[in-house]
Amino acid sequence: MMAHNNSCGVGRSQDWNSHNIEHELSALYDCAHGAGLAVTMPAVFTYVMDHDVMRFAQVAVRVWGCPMDFAHPEVTAKAGIEALRKFLRSIGMPGTLGELGGKAEDIPKLVDVLCNGDGRPGSITGFVTLNEDDCAAIYRMML
Repeated sequence: MMAHNNSCGVGRSQDWNSHNIEHELSALYDCAHGAGLAVTMPAVFTYVMDHDVMRFAQVAVRVWGCPMDFAHPEVTAKAGIEALRKFLRSIGMPGTLGELGGKAEDIPKLVDVLCNGDGRPGSITGFVTLNEDDCAAIYRMML
């Protein structure tokens, strides 16, 4: 209920890029949304991490209990993303595009529908605006 009534997002800038990227996986491969997000979110987080590395380091420390490396917060951020991956694996979620039935040759189609469908201008917008090249790189990270 909280996720769909926007209560948590009131007055905040929201990021739905992971979900938008995943929706194309569900559409093409008929996978469950959660399974697709298990593959998508770590890749998106890794790709955009440098835009606000401290945000990802905070999550790593507060959620995953990773030690904070103040000299190199990107190390902490990466450890948190890896902890997320391990957790998702531990509950039986897929970790790669291939596990969802995806193939590298599908990436141009996924990117085209994602970035140009529904009147989008060749990109998707959230925490970071992602263009077609960015989205293709993220899909490749999932392979």
